[in-house]
Amino acid sequence: MGGFLVTGSASGMGEQVANRLRADGHEVIGVDVADGADVVADLATREGRSAAILAIRERSGGVLDGAVMAAGVGAIRGRERLTVEVNVLGATALLEALRPQLAAADKAKVVVFGSNSTTSTPFVPRRVVSLLERGETERAARWIGRLGALSAPVAYAASKLAVSRWVRRAAVTREWAGAGIRMNLIAPGPVLTPLLRAQLASGSGRHVRSYPVPALEYGTPERLADWVMTMLSPAADFMVGSVVTVDGGTEALLRPTAWPARLPVRGVPRMLRLLREAPRRGQVADYSDI
Repeated sequence: MGGFLVTGSASGMGEQVANRLRADGHEVIGVDVADGADVVADLATREGRSAAILAIRERSGGVLDGAVMAAGVGAIRGRERLTVEVNVLGATALLEALRPQLAAADKAKVVVFGSNSTTSTPFVPRRVVSLLERGETERAARWIGRLGALSAPVAYAASKLAVSRWVRRAAVTREWAGAGIRMNLIAPGPVLTPLLRAQLASGSGRHVRSYPVPALEYGTPERLADWVMTMLSPAADFMVGSVVTVDGGTEALLRPTAWPARLPVRGVPRMLRLLREAPRRGQVADYSDI
């Protein structure tokens, strides 16, 4: 049966991706908290995530050709717990549970929405990111709550850091890449979604507009959907654990020399260990017939 899973399918970038997939003839299982989605579920709760997983398994017939994890909550004061629950567990919990359905397809593609906030937001405590990486969202939210005016942007950036690191770590493993699943991240900058439009029209709109974007324009859901469609296509067969930044140049403006970065000396022992372990991990192939 197959098809594609798209979370956050009722609006913004998720809606655009779902529409594009359907227009190309694919079956889509859209998940959103809003009425009208194929699967209506609140990914901010354990119960909502569990219900979504069960419904997706039933609708997919045991096979998923790909998944786009676009559901997310922005930097909104007072909604820090909601932000970290949806942005982290709303992606990782579903993907972990649905990995067998993805592995059952031929080179399934997974695109997880990260953010350029992971590299452009300062003052994000390592402690918060570590808690989120372990799935301890309640403790992380309490920690964030102590930060006052910084709580909303920190919750957002920390949640996107945590989910991005999860993707990078998981994507290269035997369970994911070794099973034929190609999982990658897209990191947008400011995109004209309903959330950004509301922020621009609010009393803080002046501050939002002051955010540096060298391209002198915002992204659009349609443009981001173009990138996602490429990352779901055979063009991404050799992409594993990559981060595609589509942000109008902000990340390059703020951190022009941060990447590409040389392998630090402390990384050499890990590299040598991985080279020794590669045959046991099944990561060495015979290319003699290429």
